[in-house]
Amino acid sequence: MAPVFLVVYLSPRFFPSLLENRVAWTVPVLWVIFIVSEITDYFDGLAARKLNMTTDFGKLFDPFADTIIQITCFLCFIIDRLWGNYLIPVILFLLVIYREFSILFLRNLMLKKGITLSASIYGKIKTVAYIIAVGAALFAVSLERLAILSSFLPYARTGSLIIFAISVGIALFSFFDYLSQYKKTESQK
Repeated sequence: MAPVFLVVYLSPRFFPSLLENRVAWTVPVLWVIFIVSEITDYFDGLAARKLNMTTDFGKLFDPFADTIIQITCFLCFIIDRLWGNYLIPVILFLLVIYREFSILFLRNLMLKKGITLSASIYGKIKTVAYIIAVGAALFAVSLERLAILSSFLPYARTGSLIIFAISVGIALFSFFDYLSQYKKTESQK
């Protein structure tokens, strides 16, 4: 669903002459894509645990899929800066990217040892924090695109920035938890 979110989010910017109402139609569509992707992820994990169908592939693919949709959303908010919509700073986005690639690297190192590094409780908290951050930024974008509550828009943007910064802090904390898990496997050699 990540590519669909990207296309819908950016379509008013890249195809303005093809769309009569340039941006308002995107708001409900973006919310549906975002909510459906998160709900299906939740129920997929719930079903896998309940039916005892967890696999090493699922333990790796589920956090990967989560990261793809969340990074896509964050990237859309970064790209929007080109048009003067300041939602999240690039430096915080880069910290997210660095964290996610570092986790991927750790997972690969552990796979070489035959160990699957599945999501920890802190990784799950990070995912929830990212979901909240995307929701907050999407709320600010919705206000702007629907041209409603314009006096509230600066507060929504500031709130989304604060929430995003907190989510990045949580993400970095969870990275150090994964790093400590990796170091434990190294010391068990």
